[in-house]
Amino acid sequence: MHIAPHDNQNKPIVDADHDLVPLNYFNIVKLKKGEVFEYAVPGYETCIVPATGTVEVDVDGAVYSKLGNRTIDVWDGDPEGVYVPVGAKVRITCVTNETETFIAGAKFDRVLEPFDVRVPELDLVQYGSDDTKTHRKIKHILGANHHDKVGRLLVSELYTVGQGGWSGFPSHKHDTDRKGDDGEMIETRHDETYNFRFRPNYGSGIQMLQREDNKPGDAYHIMDGSTIMIDKGYHPCAVLPGYEMYYFTILGGLSQRSLKQYFQPTHAAQLHTIPGIMDMVAKFK
Repeated sequence: MHIAPHDNQNKPIVDADHDLVPLNYFNIVKLKKGEVFEYAVPGYETCIVPATGTVEVDVDGAVYSKLGNRTIDVWDGDPEGVYVPVGAKVRITCVTNETETFIAGAKFDRVLEPFDVRVPELDLVQYGSDDTKTHRKIKHILGANHHDKVGRLLVSELYTVGQGGWSGFPSHKHDTDRKGDDGEMIETRHDETYNFRFRPNYGSGIQMLQREDNKPGDAYHIMDGSTIMIDKGYHPCAVLPGYEMYYFTILGGLSQRSLKQYFQPTHAAQLHTIPGIMDMVAKFK
């Protein structure tokens, strides 16, 4: 499902217990210097990531100062984040002229400890190639490095390397918890939510959603600020030639945090043509 860019007035774009992606939560908060936003999300762990600007975050009395270093857009530096336990009371204060801050969340039933993630702690991976039109860079904020400190939530930022091309390919899905004959998981249920940005910001792209292999699916025209919710099916996306694409990625697991992607059988052979693809897969733990 596509949610067109709009002024959400600091209200959740994907609220708790959403009909389509109940395992996800997503809000965009825009503040000016000195303004404060407070929230608590019962039943969901969350992660605060400034897209631009710098904020101070208070999580039930634990204070994290000077979070965020980007000024112009999401290409202007590396992300930082604060992990917020389930139901914690949070106070976000803007300390620069303005901020746009993402709040990502996943359903979870236990309360853990808050912590911050600064630039040196990011988990970075680059994969694909210009030849295959799949050259991408991922910056994991809550990835494999924080597996033992988080319940079900995975948060990352994906960037195209260069202009144009595809992402999320070879096509994969993760909408069902299921095991193979050997008892090992071959796919996990993870709801997923994206928020897209383009450079220049009048660029755009396409998000595909194919429910079944070898049957026609849907396609959505995505623009700067578009939100996509993925509940079921194979979901590659592409950016138009001449433009760079970014998307903020939220994954929430039903039964486990580690993501097990099931690659579309029709295109599975492409796994052997894209450099570094399995290294990328291994980071979603």
